[in-house]
Amino acid sequence: MIDADETFVIVGGGVAGAKAAETLRAEGFSGRVILVGDEPDRPYRRPPLSKGYLSGEEGRDGVFVHEPAWYARSGVELHLGRPATAVDRDRRTVRLDDGTVLPYDRLLLATGAEPRRPDVPGTDLDGVHHLRSLHDADRLRGTLAALGRDNGHLVVAGAGWTGLEVAAVARGYGAEVTVVEPAATPLHRAVGPEVGQILAELHAEHGVRFRFGTGLTGITGQDGAVLAARTGDGEEHPAHAVLIAVGAVPRTALAEAAGLALADRAHGGGVAVDASLRTSDPRIHAAGDAAAVRHPLLGLRLRVEHWDNALHGGPAAALAMLGRDVSYDRLPSFSSDQYGLGLEHSGWAPPGSYDQVVLRGDVGRRRFLAFWLGDGRVLAGMSVGVRGAAGPVRDLVRAGARGAAVDAEALADPSAPLESLPTGRSGPPRGPRTAPPGAAGPP
Repeated sequence: MIDADETFVIVGGGVAGAKAAETLRAEGFSGRVILVGDEPDRPYRRPPLSKGYLSGEEGRDGVFVHEPAWYARSGVELHLGRPATAVDRDRRTVRLDDGTVLPYDRLLLATGAEPRRPDVPGTDLDGVHHLRSLHDADRLRGTLAALGRDNGHLVVAGAGWTGLEVAAVARGYGAEVTVVEPAATPLHRAVGPEVGQILAELHAEHGVRFRFGTGLTGITGQDGAVLAARTGDGEEHPAHAVLIAVGAVPRTALAEAAGLALADRAHGGGVAVDASLRTSDPRIHAAGDAAAVRHPLLGLRLRVEHWDNALHGGPAAALAMLGRDVSYDRLPSFSSDQYGLGLEHSGWAPPGSYDQVVLRGDVGRRRFLAFWLGDGRVLAGMSVGVRGAAGPVRDLVRAGARGAAVDAEALADPSAPLESLPTGRSGPPRGPRTAPPGAAGPP
């Protein structure tokens, strides 16, 4: 039973933390709510940082989760620009970097992730960028505008979601762009080579040059300025700026120092939580990019780095902190916008987990659906340029996770309604499974 005078502390100033605070108040919690963020800005959404905000199409005010007055009006205490440095589980306190000690009855860790920083020469040059924070986006936006004016060249290390989105924005500014990626296609772990090749062709049509099968090995410069990027195949690519977008690592130092259980680092790491987002300490929950959840539907421990997970995971954790019965079975979902083309992906089907890819629609016009099947079941699906398909696609993935199979020919037929496709043939639900390295912890 939650007492009205209890104190809930949320460590993390992103979407997960802000939405958790919102949910606590919406559900009638009248105790003290404290939100701690290590950035000076109030909680904001990160997707615009590589899309609308980076391109200049979306203003700064549009990225924030709540207006400034919401926090005072809702009785949410903010400690911004004050990183949490320690959690004392015995005394149930959180210490901040300025020495402030905050007591808690329930604690939510929504500490997020930070860019992976490869140990290669030249990454300290002024023209080298990472993209995670609003400050990073401000700096990169200025750089892209300058590259566009001066016909400058951007090298992007990494062809994941962030790398591709920034490449598209950079082309919109008029910059020359080269993307360097060790895999054979973009988004290899997310969509595999079949759909990855389609996305590579999309970017190539807009003037992006790819160098697959090699990675960044060094950056050369003079007087702090970037001159070129070197890759493992021995080539040197002219560059006036470099974006390093080779993934992110969960911020787990606070949890680790507090003795909380962590997921296997070889499989993505993160703070290990159960389906109610509870850590190994029953008074502490975790959500968002830092949480490795034992997924009740997919049968594996999964850590998802995307806004959708933070948007829904924060409220789920808040409900669990209030003592509600929570089973967080939200499917991994990813959305992107590249050259005005919307992409929405649901499910989990890394290379090696599926045996068939079914395409439905007009691939040439980039108006199609893609499905990844294993043993006749839909493991994941993605809509490309097709509005209104995300819900039905998600339903097929859920049905597949529960054992329902589909007819692949019907799945490929645009005239067959998606809602009619799961057949009566079924087998045991998926799982338990172990996800590939860099994606999830052990089941």
